Amino acid sequence: MITMASESERKVVKVVVLGDIGRSPRMQYHALSLANNGLEVNIIGYLESKPLREIIEHPHITITELQPINIGPRLVRYVAKTIWQTISLLFTLVITGKCHYVLCQNPPAIPTLPVCRIYCLFSKAKFIIDWHNYAYSIMAMSLSPDNIFVRIARFIERFFGQSADHSICVTYSMKEDLIMNWNVHNATVLYDRPPKIFKPLTLQEKHDWFVELSKTYPGFADTGHDQLNEGSGQTVVKTLFTEESNGVVQPRPNRPGLIISSTSWTPDEDFGLLMEALQLYETSYDLTQTLPKLVCVITGKGPEKQRYLDEIERRKWKNIQVYTPWLEAADYPKMVASADLGVCLHTSSSGLDLPMKVVDMFGAGLPVCAFDFLCLDELVEDGVNGYTFRSSDELSKLLVSWFLNFPDNSRQNLIAERMRKEIATFRETSWEDNWNLRVKKFFTS
Repeated sequence: MITMASESERKVVKVVVLGDIGRSPRMQYHALSLANNGLEVNIIGYLESKPLREIIEHPHITITELQPINIGPRLVRYVAKTIWQTISLLFTLVITGKCHYVLCQNPPAIPTLPVCRIYCLFSKAKFIIDWHNYAYSIMAMSLSPDNIFVRIARFIERFFGQSADHSICVTYSMKEDLIMNWNVHNATVLYDRPPKIFKPLTLQEKHDWFVELSKTYPGFADTGHDQLNEGSGQTVVKTLFTEESNGVVQPRPNRPGLIISSTSWTPDEDFGLLMEALQLYETSYDLTQTLPKLVCVITGKGPEKQRYLDEIERRKWKNIQVYTPWLEAADYPKMVASADLGVCLHTSSSGLDLPMKVVDMFGAGLPVCAFDFLCLDELVEDGVNGYTFRSSDELSKLLVSWFLNFPDNSRQNLIAERMRKEIATFRETSWEDNWNLRVKKFFTS
């Protein structure tokens, strides 16, 4: 439904993602909200993974793909990449025609903010920034806070950031920091909310997903899969977690626990914490004899993935199985909703943003254990809708407590049910409702 303009009056907004569009869910949700509220949307960015089906099929959303460049040694590559991105982004903004608004994602700040600001000055378009984090703080993780390049990057980010007509940010902690340290006084907080594709699943839907998943990952199947019960004439379809007999699905009484985490395999998520916690769980399994075996699913792509795969192989766990699948956008929500517990290791380079993966887990009705940092309590309330931890030992204790006598620990099951009720309250406010209340006004003038 068009709520802001008739077909003949549709204004144009360019959504700039100087990264992979398919792995930028928040900007995709912005694009959908804009298009559903009467604007013509052009997303400009890279297509390394497939965007949401709703984006691809929307009649008022187009995608203009940027071409990457990746040549030479590290320093040469960085300089060449920056120059190429500056030229290609500015050229793309010009040739894609006139627009009324430019909404850009930060980070990355260079060259996104300078290029978009300059384009808006000449085109008279409104310049709007969606602050996800600070680019300079990410750079400081691989260099140092005092590095000359980090200081230059911070100056550029601050100078062009404060020139925006409107700013949107992900937490109240970030809004306060933008006011105090960046001279940005027009920031509006827009919390992330899960899209409708993230939702709790019925037991039948979980079973169907496990059956489908087992075709690619046989470890999710069972030796009794499609086994004919002797003398009954009934076919029993079994997975590692569920079984279906005569059209009725039941959870397996001796099933393992299933935890899920997602990551971009980058330094701001220390998966060493999870490795050590799983090692402690393995030891506890042998000592207590009251824990289930554990299946750990870690999704995502990134530079440090192989390092951790080698580490997992070296551990040679007997009671823990780790899978690292790459799931399509339509399958990831099913995996999340089928788990017993989520784990988030996001730490934030600035300490001021919140992990989208936890938002998605809450959308699927899944309680989480999340690494604690400065503003996490704006999303995860310890002991209310999840747990927080600061060390591998704390995470291991949470895993052991959660899965002790699984799945028949009545006390823990009551805690899990209470948490899911809290999460259901969180889910009552949708992205669409939140966006219409807080952001829609920026695109009506």
